[in-house]
Amino acid sequence: MSKAWITEKLPEFVRDMLRDFCLAADILESQFTVFDQTSQVSFEVLHDLLGEEMNKGLLWRLKDTAHHLFRNDGRQGLSGQMLDWCIGYIFHETMKIKEDAYQQQNYGPWFRELLDRELPEAETVVSKELFQIVLQTNESLRREAARVRFFFEKCRRLLMVYLSDQGENPLLGRFLFEQNPLVRKIFGQDYDALIAAIYGDAPEMMYVMASQSLRQGGWMTHAAEAVGKACELGPVNQRVLRERQIVDTWAERIKT
Repeated sequence: MSKAWITEKLPEFVRDMLRDFCLAADILESQFTVFDQTSQVSFEVLHDLLGEEMNKGLLWRLKDTAHHLFRNDGRQGLSGQMLDWCIGYIFHETMKIKEDAYQQQNYGPWFRELLDRELPEAETVVSKELFQIVLQTNESLRREAARVRFFFEKCRRLLMVYLSDQGENPLLGRFLFEQNPLVRKIFGQDYDALIAAIYGDAPEMMYVMASQSLRQGGWMTHAAEAVGKACELGPVNQRVLRERQIVDTWAERIKT
């Protein structure tokens, strides 16, 4: 991919990167929460999240998008480079988690069944020794989950730096509006800081950007909802009033 094409498509790449980051973080944190309670993770869920070379999953696509975006956006500063490395690390660490989950899910029950059987002494000794290796996957999973959580936390902080010049990105604003519960869930107590990093002291601009994207796509009812929220936050903001006028003019035309 050329840098010129990346620059042209930058709003889409930024939107896709943040969307897939939030979705992947949600899936993995759900798995880690289950692991905290049961010492188990789902191999099937991790396999779907990662995918394969010829059928890439969500996390694999996120890694690829990060490479294309952060290595070709032409920006100065380290936040993009660090995000690229962190997301790549999350991908490779999740690969390890998937392999550990496979061992735990497929060989753990088999060795437990062997230990309940009457085996020759030599096989009993070896099976017990091999079972210890399977049991060690629990500790490996614990360390790997901790590292992935650590890197997701660093990514959230870095994203607040990287996205600080994206206040005029309609696709990003639309994503933040339409998937607000997901974004709030992933960023938690840092959600307000994220919005402030992008929109400064005019958080209503998120809704203005969302309205612009929605009406350009023909989703005028949703655009009206977005601009309504913008008016609640910034009733005297001239750009809010201008967007309100555009949406209201459309509504009047529909009536007539």
